[in-house]
Amino acid sequence: MTSPDEKRILLFVASLASFLVPYTVSSLTVALPAISTSFGLNAVTLGWVTSAYLLTAAIFIVPFGKLADFYGRKRFFILGNVLFAAGSFFAAVSWSGPVIITSRVIQALGGAMVFSTSIAIVTAVFPPGERGKAIGIITATVYAGLSLGPFIGGVLTHNVGWPSIFLINIPLALIVIALTVLYIPEEWAESGERKFDLFGAVLYGAMLFCGIYGLTLLPSLTGIILMAAGLIVFGAFVWWAKKTPAPIIDLSLFTKSPVFLFSNIAALINYAVVFAVGFLLSLYLQYNRGIDPQTTGLILIAQPVVQMIVSPIAGHYSDTVEPRYLATAGMAFTTLGLGILMLVSPSTTLPVIIAGLLILGLGYGLFSSPNTNAIMSSVEIRHLGIASGMVSTMRAIGQMLSLAIAMLVFSAVIGTVQITPVVYPQLQQSVNIAFMVFFAIGLVGIWASFARGRTRA
Repeated sequence: MTSPDEKRILLFVASLASFLVPYTVSSLTVALPAISTSFGLNAVTLGWVTSAYLLTAAIFIVPFGKLADFYGRKRFFILGNVLFAAGSFFAAVSWSGPVIITSRVIQALGGAMVFSTSIAIVTAVFPPGERGKAIGIITATVYAGLSLGPFIGGVLTHNVGWPSIFLINIPLALIVIALTVLYIPEEWAESGERKFDLFGAVLYGAMLFCGIYGLTLLPSLTGIILMAAGLIVFGAFVWWAKKTPAPIIDLSLFTKSPVFLFSNIAALINYAVVFAVGFLLSLYLQYNRGIDPQTTGLILIAQPVVQMIVSPIAGHYSDTVEPRYLATAGMAFTTLGLGILMLVSPSTTLPVIIAGLLILGLGYGLFSSPNTNAIMSSVEIRHLGIASGMVSTMRAIGQMLSLAIAMLVFSAVIGTVQITPVVYPQLQQSVNIAFMVFFAIGLVGIWASFARGRTRA
């Protein structure tokens, strides 16, 4: 039995760890030009500083969640923070492009361990009446990391240098490790046979690599070939999962539980339609509207601020109100916000844009915590690691899918030319088309969120 004090410490360390990982991902975006200058990296290599992390994390989150179920979630949580701190150190002292990319892979392995265990541990410790509020707090810290990252990263890069973005992670990760070791005596592991599906994990990783990396290369022939290969490997993965007695992912979680299936689909869609919003509006505001970067950042922060406020509240109410209704309302508000933003033009007033972002933030915050609560509450305790891993995997795949859609639209409308005043009209058209695509996908997300059925009897 976990004491109230241990619960509070556990929630604190899980929240701090959940802040560090997305903070590093988002803060690095503003430091990429400085990193490029330091190492003389071309655009492709520079892109891998970010992509290597996202791709590695997506591939390893579920396998690590499965191993954590077997050998201890606390043990993997601590090891994940150790690897994340080590990757941060090597990234800060990197002397070349390949070294910093390798460091990012190490960071991603640690981040995958953290995200595959943190929510699983919180779900195991907090009973249903308290679980939604706890998940809401963790979700809010994820949003805080994503939203504050660019601001903190910009300040650190400008005043201290880009290595400081990584160095600040080390003492915070050490605090998480120390508090966990000293004040959390309990371990969480499932009893029974410990048989890890290595071949299934390889198929799962190959499927995600081909699919996600292929998305980033569309509409090139290489991207199409990789996407096709991903579908073939997906078929092989399903065949193997049905055949083997202890698969890496128990497909019955999806086939026997509509709540688990449609909640994951809704999560994927939600991340896919929201993640690229900041990227699109940043280009629109700075190029088409001539607004400086600092003012652009202040405008864009409207969305994550609302998310951070609403998420814990929505999580709290999802303990008593059916998550299906809260999450579906959130998906509807998200789609409404996208509907407003898809109409932006060079003459759209800033209050209208901010209103769209506020509604989008309201929807995102209202959706995520109840949806995560529904996913985690729909599985048995022995599957918590896999469920937690799927939540993070849907986030990673959705984020890359969102950027892939935006870049595909840009490639089709603008091409590969540099953005200059000559192509501003095409840039405006690209932004509008991308938001239209996201709006249409959001409508599907509303259906998926409602189609899950009731989480509680």
